[in-house]
Amino acid sequence: MTAKRPSKPWRVTALCDDTDVTYSFTSEAKAYAFVRASLSESSPAYAAKVEQWEGGRWWHFETVTADEIRAGQTTDTTEK
Repeated sequence: MTAKRPSKPWRVTALCDDTDVTYSFTSEAKAYAFVRASLSESSPAYAAKVEQWEGGRWWHFETVTADEIRAGQTTDTTEK
């Protein structure tokens, strides 16, 4: 029997030193918007694990680190 597809097939777990917090999203774009926000300079999170529901189970999509996001944000502001 295959598990029913969740209404929010994207899941992001923000990894922090003291606790991890998981949120679900309806689209990949919304999940990555949360990743960018949760790994900003003011956030205590050091990484975010992105998962996608497919084939009846959660699959690890990728892990994004705060350093990757912050480097991209620095590049975005210096290019303007």
